[in-house]
Amino acid sequence: MGMRYSQYLLPTLKEVPSEAEVPSHQLMFRAGMIRKLASGIYSYLPLGLRSIRKVETIIRQEMNRAGAIEVLLPIVLPAELWQETHRWEEYGKELLRFKDRHNRDYCMGPTQEEVITDIARREIRSYRQMPINLFQIQTKFRDEIRPRFGVMRAREFIMKDGYSFDVDEKKADESYQKMYEAYSRVFARCGLKFKVVEAESGLIGGHFSHEFMVLAETGEETIVSCTHCPYAANIEKAEFKRSERTSWSNDPNLFKPLQKVLTPNQRTVEEVTQFLSVSSKDIAKTLIFETDKGPTAALVRGDHEINEKKLKAVLDTENLQLASEETVEEITHAPKGFAGPLGLSIPVLADLDIQSMTNFVTGANEKDAHLLHVNIGRDFHISQFVDLRKFTRGDLCPLCGGEMKWDRGIEVGHIFKLGTKYSRAMGATYLDEQGKEKIIVMGTYGIGVGRTVAAAIEQSYDQNGIIFPMPIAPFQVLILPVNIKMDFLKETAEQFYQTLSDTGIEVLYDDREETPGVKFKDADLIGIPLRVTLGEKNLKKGLVEIKKRRTGEIFLVKKEEVLSKIKEIIDQEMGNLNVA
Repeated sequence: MGMRYSQYLLPTLKEVPSEAEVPSHQLMFRAGMIRKLASGIYSYLPLGLRSIRKVETIIRQEMNRAGAIEVLLPIVLPAELWQETHRWEEYGKELLRFKDRHNRDYCMGPTQEEVITDIARREIRSYRQMPINLFQIQTKFRDEIRPRFGVMRAREFIMKDGYSFDVDEKKADESYQKMYEAYSRVFARCGLKFKVVEAESGLIGGHFSHEFMVLAETGEETIVSCTHCPYAANIEKAEFKRSERTSWSNDPNLFKPLQKVLTPNQRTVEEVTQFLSVSSKDIAKTLIFETDKGPTAALVRGDHEINEKKLKAVLDTENLQLASEETVEEITHAPKGFAGPLGLSIPVLADLDIQSMTNFVTGANEKDAHLLHVNIGRDFHISQFVDLRKFTRGDLCPLCGGEMKWDRGIEVGHIFKLGTKYSRAMGATYLDEQGKEKIIVMGTYGIGVGRTVAAAIEQSYDQNGIIFPMPIAPFQVLILPVNIKMDFLKETAEQFYQTLSDTGIEVLYDDREETPGVKFKDADLIGIPLRVTLGEKNLKKGLVEIKKRRTGEIFLVKKEEVLSKIKEIIDQEMGNLNVA
């Protein structure tokens, strides 16, 4: 369980690589955990791999506990499987495609729904064989357009992916819940502060998903959560309490006469509000979108932003984009910036907040003109009122109306209710109790293993280096004799090294002939949770210094009590993880 520094490959660096933008990339590089081979492709050196293996062990233990069974699938996948689900065409350039010597098409697996569904359709015949949950820990490849942040957004990465197979939606929900709980335990056991948030399903598909987000100031994603109840969501998915529709907003007696006003070159909400001296809350923006089901207009309040993912979901369309200037002009008979909902011959969808608006401002579908005192029902009709807008600051919790707070987060895990998306496309069926053929219901679940280590560092570091949580630290203890040339310091260090190793404690022994300054700097940089320092003055008094990397706490302990004190701290830090 021990390793001598002098015999270990641990190339620490003083300099930060110029391309390393985020702390985890800088520190993993400087701490000798990773080295870059090509864009988005990294080698894990021994220290980095030890942390990776720690995360993998926790994952395996929790998967076993939840009844999941480990498999190992190929990384090179034949195109035919991907063509069955149409993802060969849909996945885009992130899918690394190539031909073998026989000119057959293959790809490097970015995820393995097709492969596992192929196994299921061949091997699962009866309802008696389900539920079953299969998982693997394997290398994946996604040809990211702009790999960045080191192993956080690499092209090649280690991923735990799992897939559940059930007889119906109800049973699939139970499998999903088991994974929700297992993933929560995984990240708690890794010693991470995280939130589970409602999320979009993206390229994987399916109709429901949750992300596991490690909270860190440098996180790429914004998540919002209630300060009073458990509600939390990715900002793309976040819902919010809507203002009640007031009875007067429906009262035609309060409708003012429709009025056209000239607004020369006033196209944006900001320009129109200033020009007309109105609030952005009094404007309804009309946006024209092109979809594979034809053009659609969408209305949101002037102070809100449209959420294109929500609109896509409502329209049940894969392809959606803002219409070109030519298309806008063709539909509205006016240049971009003057579109309005009146007289349009295409479907008009409106965000729920538009319902409570009366006497509002819209574009006039005429160059350099807007309309005042527009009202729904009298002046135009809405095809459908739906949730279309993005979450904005000040929005309240949809469940309890409480105040919402904003955090930054790093996605480390994602679970999806897939339903029958893949099983239907690939003909994965089973026979039920009556002997009738039915489609298998699936779930899919993933953890970025390298991302989890990087996220732990993003969450926990200081100006001197990494501060590893005990459960995923490469080593638990670092033994540091201040001067290895002093015989009695070296002998005591050797004794501790042997005793701790024999007791099953993971120890790195800094037996290098380096100055104390270099040793202390490296110790802080690599972030081992406990440092046992052997100095001449203390040792002559029979004392040894134990320092906690996280808090800087120092314990001066009698030589013979070092082992019991280290065990006590390790047990405390491994057990204090709030695991349900």
